Amino acid sequence: MIGRILLIIACLFTNAQWVTAHDGLFAEQVAPILQRHCLNCHNDNHREGGLSLQTANGLLDGGDSGEVVVAGDPDSSYLLELVTPTDGAAEMPQSAAPLSEQEQTAIRNWIADGAHWPQGLFLEPPVWWSLQPIARPKLPPLSPQREAWCRTPIDRFIAAHHEKLDLQTAATASRRVLIRRLSFDLTGLPPTIEEIDAFVADPSPDAYPQLVNSMLASPRYGERWARHWLDVVHYGETHGYDKDKQRPNAWPYRDYVIRAFNNDKPYGKFIEEQIAGDVLHEDTVDGIEALGFIAAGPWDFIGHAEVPETKIDGKVARHLDRDDMVRNTMMTFVSLTVGCAQCHDHKFDPITQKEYYGLQAVFAALDRTDREYYDDPRQTHKHDALLAQKRTLLTEKKEIDATIEEQGGKPLAELREKIAKLQKTAKLPVQYGYHSAIESDQAVVKWVQVDLGEEVAIERIEIIGCHDDFNNIGAGFGFPRRYKIELADNAQFTQAVRAVVEPTDTDIVNPGTTPQMKRLDGAVARFVRVTATKLAPRQNDFIFALAELKVLNAAGDNVALNEPITALDSIESGMRWSHENLVDGYFPGAPVDGQVLTDLETERDTTLQRQVDAEVLDRRRMIQDELVTVTQAIDELPPAKRVYAGTVHHGSGSFRGTGPDGGQPRPIHLLLRGDIKSPGDEVTPGALGCIESLDANFTTNANADEGDRRAQLARWLSSANNPLTWRSIVNRVWQYHFGRGLVNTPGDFGRMGERPTHPKLLDWLALEFRNGGGSLKQLHRLIVNSAVYRQSSRLEDCPQCQSHQKSHQTDNLQGTNIPTATDPRVVDSGNRFWWRMNRRQLEAEAVRDSLLMVSGKLNLKMGGPSFQDFVIEKPEHSPHYQYHLHDPEDPTCHRRSVYRFIVRSQTQPFMTVMDCADPSIMVGRRSQTITPLQALTLMNNSLSLVMSRHFAERVGATEKSLSDQVMNAYHIALGREPTAKELAPLNRFAETHGMANVCRVIMNLNEFVFVD
Repeated sequence: MIGRILLIIACLFTNAQWVTAHDGLFAEQVAPILQRHCLNCHNDNHREGGLSLQTANGLLDGGDSGEVVVAGDPDSSYLLELVTPTDGAAEMPQSAAPLSEQEQTAIRNWIADGAHWPQGLFLEPPVWWSLQPIARPKLPPLSPQREAWCRTPIDRFIAAHHEKLDLQTAATASRRVLIRRLSFDLTGLPPTIEEIDAFVADPSPDAYPQLVNSMLASPRYGERWARHWLDVVHYGETHGYDKDKQRPNAWPYRDYVIRAFNNDKPYGKFIEEQIAGDVLHEDTVDGIEALGFIAAGPWDFIGHAEVPETKIDGKVARHLDRDDMVRNTMMTFVSLTVGCAQCHDHKFDPITQKEYYGLQAVFAALDRTDREYYDDPRQTHKHDALLAQKRTLLTEKKEIDATIEEQGGKPLAELREKIAKLQKTAKLPVQYGYHSAIESDQAVVKWVQVDLGEEVAIERIEIIGCHDDFNNIGAGFGFPRRYKIELADNAQFTQAVRAVVEPTDTDIVNPGTTPQMKRLDGAVARFVRVTATKLAPRQNDFIFALAELKVLNAAGDNVALNEPITALDSIESGMRWSHENLVDGYFPGAPVDGQVLTDLETERDTTLQRQVDAEVLDRRRMIQDELVTVTQAIDELPPAKRVYAGTVHHGSGSFRGTGPDGGQPRPIHLLLRGDIKSPGDEVTPGALGCIESLDANFTTNANADEGDRRAQLARWLSSANNPLTWRSIVNRVWQYHFGRGLVNTPGDFGRMGERPTHPKLLDWLALEFRNGGGSLKQLHRLIVNSAVYRQSSRLEDCPQCQSHQKSHQTDNLQGTNIPTATDPRVVDSGNRFWWRMNRRQLEAEAVRDSLLMVSGKLNLKMGGPSFQDFVIEKPEHSPHYQYHLHDPEDPTCHRRSVYRFIVRSQTQPFMTVMDCADPSIMVGRRSQTITPLQALTLMNNSLSLVMSRHFAERVGATEKSLSDQVMNAYHIALGREPTAKELAPLNRFAETHGMANVCRVIMNLNEFVFVD
C-alpha cells in the first residue's frame, strides 16, 4: 500500500534478527502516527525546528529545543507536551486537528516502554491522498434496506457512510421541488409554469431522466455552467489595478466557454485548448479564443505599458503577471496552491521553488494583449504569415538604416534633421508648443517671455494657438480667456514696462489657431512677455498654452526665432510640450518652402550615393518595395476578429513584449526569497515532480517555438495519469450541485486543504468521468439522477429528525425541540454526509435573471460583446464606472447576467450585495451571506422597482381580477399557487398598494431567492 512505512533493516549481527515486541509497538502504532501527522514538516529535507523524524537519530538526538523524547519518562518528553491539547488545541500538528486520545496514548506508552526505535528503520513521508493514482474502488456492501434506497452507484458510497453513522435519509423531494432544483442547477433559470405542470402530470418513469436530458440540451445550460467556470478563472473585462481600463475583446473567451459546455467538449481537450489551443488545435477558432484563459486575470497597465521591463518595477510587474498565469492554471485544473513556492519550497506540499519557476518559464514569452484571427483558419494563417513577413522586413530595414546612418555620418544626419523639421511644419495641425502647469483656479496668473538678445525695433507681434485633441478641445487648446502682452528692457519686467495689449473685461472668443497680431510701428524692446490673466479650461482644471510667439522687425524677419524662453512654470514633455517650442517656427498653418525642401532632399540623395555602399542602398530599396507589397496585402484582408488572450506581443515602447525578439521566451531565474533583485540559476520549463507517473521535465530544444512549452504543460495537465486533474473537476461539479464539495476546499487539494469526506466516491466519479471521455453532461446525469441528489432539504421530511423530535416532546413537558446525541443534526450538523439535501441560496446572477424572467423582460440573445449597465466617466485615463447613472429600462441590458460587462475596480452594487464573485481573485466557492441589505436591495433597487412594475403588467394582461393576478404572480415566481393563508394578506396589500408592490413583496420572499 502506497504510503506505508518502508522498513530498512540494518542488522548489527551477521544473522537476521526478529523484530522484538518493543520494535513492534513502535512500527505498528507510533510510526504511522509520525508518518501521518509529522513527517510533512519534520524530515531530512525540511527540518522544521531543526528536527527530522525519519530516523532514530533525528528524534532521540533532539532539535532546536533539546531532547524531544526522554526514554522511560513521558512527562519529561517535549514531544508529548507538543501533541497534548490544552483548552482543545495543541501546538502540533500545526493548522490541523489535535491527535486523538488513542494516538496520544500510543506515544505515551512507547516512551514509557523505553522509546525503542527498530534498528535501521527509516520512515518515508506518506504520499498525500490527492497525489496517489486513482484506483477503482469496489462498491461498498449494504444492508437490503440501504440498498433499496440507492438509484445509482453514487448512492452506495453515500449510503455506506449513512449506515456507519446510523443516519436515516430524508424523503424524496416533491416533483415541484425537483424541477425547480434541476432548472436552477442546470440552466440557472426558474422553470416556467407550463414546464412544472407538464412534469408533475407526467406519470412516465422516464419523466425525470428525460427532464434532465432536455435541460442539458438547452443552450441555457452552457450559460449557467460557464458562469461557474468564469468564477474560478477570475475572468473580468477590465484590467484592474490603478488604471482599470476596459478590455473590449475579452468576451470571445466567455463565449468559447459557453460553447464548450453546450457542445460537451471532452474535458481533456477543454484543458488543452485553454493552455495551448493555438499549438495543439491550431486550425480551430476555439484553439485561439480559448487562450483568453491565460489572460483572464487582472493586469497592471502602468507596470507593463508605461514602465519598460528593463527597470525593476517593470520586472516586478511581469513577474507578478506570470505568477497569476501559473496560479490560475494550477489552482483551476489541479487544485494546488503552487504560488506558495515562489519564495521558498512549499511548506506543506511537495512542490519546490525550482518547480514553481519552471512553470513560470512555460509562460515566459507571453503577455496579455489582443490576438487577431478569422473564422476561416486559412485566412488566419495568411494573416499571420503576412504580419510575420512584415515584422521581418521592418527588422531588416532597421538594421539597414543603422548601417546607412553609420556610413552617412554627420553630414547625412544634419540634412535629415533639416528635412524632418521642414516636413513637420506641413503636418496640420501641429500639436507642439508651450504648456503651463495645471491649476485648479482659473484666476491664477501665468506668463511666458522671450529674450531677443538686444533691443529691437518691433513692427508686429503674433501669438498662435495650439491644437490638441485632449478632452475634444482641438484648435485653440489652452488659449487664455484673457491676456496681456508687455514689452520691457529687463527680464524681471520691473522698469519701463509697456503694455501693448491690455486684458479685456470680458472673455475673448477662442481664436483657434488663427494668428492674433498686434502692430507696434517700431517700438523698441529686448523682452516680450505674454501673460494669461484668466486661464483656459482643460478638464476640471485650467491651463495656459501657445504654439508660437513671433516678433517681427521692419524687414519682416522673426527675431524671436530660437531665442531663449523663460516662464513662470512649464510642463516639459519630450518633443510634445516644451517652453522652447514657443519660438521654434513650427505651428499650425506654418508655411513650407517647397524649393528649400526639394534642394535639401536632392543634397541628401547625393550624400547617400557618395557615402553609402551601393549594395546597402539597393537592399534598402528592395525591402521598401516588399514592405509596400506586404502592407497592401494586409490592407486588402477583411477586418480580423480579436480576442484578449495570452499571446506573444509585437508592440513597441515600454510594452514591447517578446515579439521584437521573435517571441523567444524571457530567461526565467529562480528568485532568492522571491526577490526580483536576487536572481539565482536560470530554470528550464517543467511541471511538478510530485506525481510519479508523469515526467515533470519538459524536453525543449533551442529551435522550439514557445508554444511547445505550453503544449507539454497542457498534455501534463490533461493526462489520464494525472490524478489531480480528474479529482479536481468532479469535485467542482459535485460542489455546484450540493452546495459543498466532497473536498470542501476546491482550490486546494494539498495538506492545508480539507480531506475528502468520501474519498472512494471521489475516485469512482473521477474514473467514470475520465474513462467516459471527459463528458461533463454525463457527469451531471450521474449526479442528478442519484437518490442523494433527489432528497428533500426539509427537516420535516427527515424521519429520523421527526422521530427524535416526537420522542423528546413526549419526555419534555415544555415540548421544546432540543436535538439529542443520536439526532442527525448532532451527528452530522454540517450535513457533510448528505442525509438530506442542502438548502441553497441562489447566486447573484440567478437572482437577477429570475427577476428579468418572471417580469417577462429576459432577452435570451446569446454571445457577442457584453452589455454595460453603467455609464463611463473619464474613459481615456482612469475610467469611472457609474452604475447609478444607468437606465434599468434599457432593453439591451435585459440579457442574462453571464453577458454582463465585468468591472474589477467598481463592482455592480446589486450583484455585490448578492455575493457576486470578486473578478480580481479566483473564486472556487462563493461566499453566502444573508443580510438585511439584501432584502433592502431586492425591495428598493432600481432594477427591482422596474421589473416589479413589468411583472405586474404581465399578470395584469392575462388576469382581470386582482386576486387572480396575485395568484398568477405567485405561481410564476415560485412555481406553486399560494395557500389561503398566504393569499389573504397579499390580496389586501394589492388593494391598498397596487399590484406592482405585491410583485416586489413576492420577489423578496426567501422562496424566490433559494433553490428549494
